[in-house]
Amino acid sequence: MQNGLERSRLERYTLGMTGETASTKSQGRLRRALAPLQPLFPYAYRYRGRIALAIVALIVASIATLTLPLAVRGMIDHGFSSEDASAINSYFGAMIVVVAILALASGSRYYLVMTIGERIVADLRATLFRHLTRLDASFYDATKTGELMSRLTADTTQLKAVFGSSASVALRNLFMFVGAVVMMAASSPKLSGVALAAIPLIVLPLIASGRVVRRRSRRAQDTLAQASAYAAENLAAVRAMQACNAQDAAGERFSAAAEGAYDAAREATHLRAIVTSVTIFLVFSSVVAMLWLGANDVLAGRITSGLLSQFVLYAVLAASSLGELSQVWSEIAAAAGAAGRIGEILAVRPAIVAPADPVRLSNPPHGRIVFDNVSFSYPAAGAGAAIDHLSFAVEPGERIAIVGPSGAGKSTVFQLLERFYDVSGGAITLDGVDLRDLDPADLRAAIALAPQDPVVFGASVAENIAYGREGAPRSAIMEAARRAQADDFIEALPRGYDTELGERGITLSGGQRQRLAIARAILADAPILLLDEATSALDAENEALVKEALHGVMAGRTTLVIAHRLATVLEATRILVMDAGRIVEQGTHGSLVAQGGLYARLARLQFDISAEAAQSETAA
Repeated sequence: MQNGLERSRLERYTLGMTGETASTKSQGRLRRALAPLQPLFPYAYRYRGRIALAIVALIVASIATLTLPLAVRGMIDHGFSSEDASAINSYFGAMIVVVAILALASGSRYYLVMTIGERIVADLRATLFRHLTRLDASFYDATKTGELMSRLTADTTQLKAVFGSSASVALRNLFMFVGAVVMMAASSPKLSGVALAAIPLIVLPLIASGRVVRRRSRRAQDTLAQASAYAAENLAAVRAMQACNAQDAAGERFSAAAEGAYDAAREATHLRAIVTSVTIFLVFSSVVAMLWLGANDVLAGRITSGLLSQFVLYAVLAASSLGELSQVWSEIAAAAGAAGRIGEILAVRPAIVAPADPVRLSNPPHGRIVFDNVSFSYPAAGAGAAIDHLSFAVEPGERIAIVGPSGAGKSTVFQLLERFYDVSGGAITLDGVDLRDLDPADLRAAIALAPQDPVVFGASVAENIAYGREGAPRSAIMEAARRAQADDFIEALPRGYDTELGERGITLSGGQRQRLAIARAILADAPILLLDEATSALDAENEALVKEALHGVMAGRTTLVIAHRLATVLEATRILVMDAGRIVEQGTHGSLVAQGGLYARLARLQFDISAEAAQSETAA
């Protein structure tokens, strides 16, 4: 599969789900067609009690329906020949009672099966989302979020019909078909033989077409997911799109993608229409043949008109039920494609998991970090080594700055420390424990991160600050905001801390978003603090205020700071200079400048430029 799902995993999943063990080819095709739906059956099993009630209602409705032809036969053979109108009244009265039972049972069945379908899909969506939240960063490096959203919404919606209306229609028509065939055989074995002879001609092509329908429906869903992913990506960057005047180009590209999705869906629908047409023709042609034979038997006096009417009604019920089953089968085959797409996601196992018996850190952790000959390459094909035999140690409470040119591996150090990825070689330890021996949740609880590109959610200000710590009291949230120099602009918002922010905090300035991220890190109160150029989007005045706040926050904590502006690292205990994934220099600001190496060159460029800018501003 494309978009980051590993082919080997999916092949194992598919082979495991579609193994053919049936004795006949048609049974094998049926098993393969339904195989993608099998992992979803446990969700239905949770509600077996309600399913049993729905089946009872279904059986009652089917029996009521199958009783009606008997009443029609009695009315024709006896009611019309009787001079007493009470006989006709009794037959019609009985039919009203049967119809009332049918209506009550059908309404109950509809309510039960539809709510079961909604309940199962809600559970499936929750499970799928929880699973997605636990997949590792390498999965998301190669998978488009828009496609995942398509599976979470569109694919699960298509499955709702299988466990709801389609399941109800399928069971109802299956019961009706079997019951009608039994009653046809009881009414006239001769005419029933004609009907039964036509069934293989109808069912076998129907089953054979299921695989093609499923494949084409799967293609339609994949194409739609790609279109959705493109739309989500562009709408998320709508300002950039408009700034580049790319609206027309984006619109044309999405229209082409939507047209492709339409063509794929049309192909699947075309095949389903052909199957439905052929099935209906074969079904009702057999009914016509039975009517012709039955009419001749009535003329010859071998059966009564009432019996023929009864048989015809059962034949029509059987034919219509089989026709409905053909349409439902096409729907199930299409839904199997969606189920396969969901199953592929659920089959992916995260690479970053807690060990069976994780080591527990002390409470609170001391915060000693050691990179021991660490090497790492990103999973993307063709990527070189991002970290190359990196070794350094950070003592508890030490303040370390990491500097270097772009691409040196600074942010990768943070990614590995948070264990978003596992190292390719060497080891990273926290308080002497290999990170791979820790539960990732425990590890990340010991770390607070203020990233360079902060994430703000479409929730309230307070909810954003307390993200991941939803039980935090309002007083603690406000104190964290105050220490991050964010309370002034928050109080100026229409509803203060209860103001709902736009998606990704688009209504806030870059500096405001960064201060919210710093407040989130302050609220975490973790023993290890990671600052990835956390003041880069602040003006000079606010930068000074936030740096003063961070100075207090960093006290007593192990702190690693990634800085591009060297003026922010002058007070660091030690400065690590990285280049090409390695530490090439380390020391204090003064000692590194004196060495005349990479750090000295970066410092000379930045400070000389800053001096020139200051002189220009003074002259102006």
